Amino acid sequence: MESTPVLLESKSSPINLLNEMHQLRLLGHLCDVTVSVEYQGVRAEFVAHKAVLAATSKFFKEVFLNEKAVDGPRSNVFLNEVQVADFASFLEFVYTAKVEVEEDRVQRMLEIAEKLKCLDLSETCFQLKKQMLESVLLELQNFSESQNSEDESAVHPNVLPDSKAVAEAEEDPLDSSIARPSHEASPEVPAAKSKEKM
Repeated sequence: MESTPVLLESKSSPINLLNEMHQLRLLGHLCDVTVSVEYQGVRAEFVAHKAVLAATSKFFKEVFLNEKAVDGPRSNVFLNEVQVADFASFLEFVYTAKVEVEEDRVQRMLEIAEKLKCLDLSETCFQLKKQMLESVLLELQNFSESQNSEDESAVHPNVLPDSKAVAEAEEDPLDSSIARPSHEASPEVPAAKSKEKM
């Protein structure tokens, strides 16, 4: 009797594999490439695994597939005009599939993704920039709508005065005399003027 084949599939294996490779890189174990980056005199070196870089970046894949076998056990790759912080973030992304960066660095991360031909990072940056743009547009729309409603209320003020304000004005005669100029002369005013003339 023949048995039916069944699929054994692990949902956690890809994540576990990435986590283990990330730990190996952080500890410097089994690393077979050193990537040197330099930008405006600031230079740093990063150790990594060729297989991970080649699997995530077409740039590194081309470099490693075209290098000579006589290069020795560890290869060296030099990247000019790449900021240290950006390459560190790139490495974290390719080893963990996530990285936290400041909003103003998203464009730079997109540029490094395009330079190193890392499609996953490029798509991630593009989607985030799209979300940020949509958020800004939504804020502008809400602001515009609130301005329009304020303008409409200024153009069409209430025709009827507030009943509370009318009641207060009737109760306080002093306020009403200030509000409405009186045509009657006050006896105190001419006396004050005559003293000033003297």
